[in-house]
Amino acid sequence: MSARRTLLVPAALVGVLLAVSGCGPDDPSGPGPTQAATGTPAVATPTGAPASASASAPTSAPKTTTPTVPTADAPPTGAAATPAGGGADDSYAYTHPCDTKDLTIRVTARPEAPSQRVIEVRNQGARSCGLSYFPLVSVGDSHAADRSKDLRPLVPGGLGGPPAYPVGAGRTAYAVIDLNPGGGSAATTAGVDELNVLADGDHMPTGETRNFPLGPGAKVRAPKLGLYRATVADAVASAATADQRQ
Repeated sequence: MSARRTLLVPAALVGVLLAVSGCGPDDPSGPGPTQAATGTPAVATPTGAPASASASAPTSAPKTTTPTVPTADAPPTGAAATPAGGGADDSYAYTHPCDTKDLTIRVTARPEAPSQRVIEVRNQGARSCGLSYFPLVSVGDSHAADRSKDLRPLVPGGLGGPPAYPVGAGRTAYAVIDLNPGGGSAATTAGVDELNVLADGDHMPTGETRNFPLGPGAKVRAPKLGLYRATVADAVASAATADQRQ
């Protein structure tokens, strides 16, 4: 066999094999070298991708603390509450009698009870102070040189308890005298036209006594005086219990 024939046999065999496989090196239908085995491109997901916005958002807004602002009428921090006894510091008042210069005294009539007079003692001082249980009161003739015959009202008996009546700074103590508790008009002490008041008969000299006119037509018989109280109503009730001479 010649050399040319020997070379043609292998070439013919290669052609047969290519025909059977149906693809050749230049067949465009064959899979490309970069395609995956399944034919679907794989989409790579980076493992280090950041979490979604909803996952990273905080679950709630941070709380904001608002400082407490005191109101205009709030008392200063640590201010003590006003005691019940007329706003007085009782323990201080018991050992500090009121000074006349710190007191203002008024006497007024009660329209609903013409025989009664209200004695108002107001503490104008900076601290509380103490008064006697009731003012030292008498009624008499303003023109008489001898005041020893002035009438003294009955007062409540059985007194006890604190050593004084406390009056807070800027507060008022009330006492009521009923000039004619029986209401009679026939028996009236002649010449009686003045009410004399000493705010504290236990500690003040008689020279501090204040004089107040009773006014025309005042009738006086067996007068009664009540204790100092925080209200006029309570002072009226106290006067009704007076049963003891001074």
